[in-house]
Amino acid sequence: MNIYIVDAFTDKPFRGNPAAVCILESAKSDDWMQNVANEMNLSETAFLFENEGEFSLRWFTPEAEVDLCGHATLASAHILLSQHLFHNHEIRFNTKSGLITAKKVGDWIQMNFPLEIEQPCEPPNELTKGLDVEFKYVGKNRLDYIVEVDNEEVLKTLNPDFNLLKSVQSRGIIVTCKSDRPNIDFVSRCFYPAVGVNEDPVTGSAHCCLGPYWQKKLDNSELNAQQLSKRGGFLKLSVLENRILISGQAVTTLIGKLNP
Repeated sequence: MNIYIVDAFTDKPFRGNPAAVCILESAKSDDWMQNVANEMNLSETAFLFENEGEFSLRWFTPEAEVDLCGHATLASAHILLSQHLFHNHEIRFNTKSGLITAKKVGDWIQMNFPLEIEQPCEPPNELTKGLDVEFKYVGKNRLDYIVEVDNEEVLKTLNPDFNLLKSVQSRGIIVTCKSDRPNIDFVSRCFYPAVGVNEDPVTGSAHCCLGPYWQKKLDNSELNAQQLSKRGGFLKLSVLENRILISGQAVTTLIGKLNP
């Protein structure tokens, strides 16, 4: 079966966040998909299975299945469109987080995701000690903690203790601040040691929380976001009443055959 590697949330190869995309010819077991994800050894591997014009979509890190993933969804939509495997206007993905749609808008792929609103909370000791910086705000949603810090310099120089963060009871930790630049509204870094990814290069699903968070703070529903990982990535966001539109670009870097 075909397998692809796609760099998501970038228009240049070897930037953004790489994801593997595996298009299944028949249903596979969870153990098989987990083994493939471990073999790919990327932050996410997406598994697609077509059913009556829609696609079942599941995401696996090298260590665990996750309930929501943005960059591997973007990678999946990019492959379906660029390889001419789908010809309708809108792609419909059935996932563990409900229906997600994707469509081409100019040079971008626009995805329709659920909002993941955070609530303020007290940080656990492992989070405070693991990040070891002053917090301006701490909140949590069903997936992640979100922490706001003072400025980009604090965010860039953050040196987390991943052994401590791995014991935090959440999928991961999103750290963010307002951008210093006029063309970027906010920036972030995202850490997921509990599911085998110490720092994720670009995290679409984190922006389901970051988008509404910064919408309230900046009083703006149209936002430009950058993730300050080593590879970096750029996202355009449009926050709706109950959903968020996340737009990104993607580049295919590998096309191969998987021996099942």
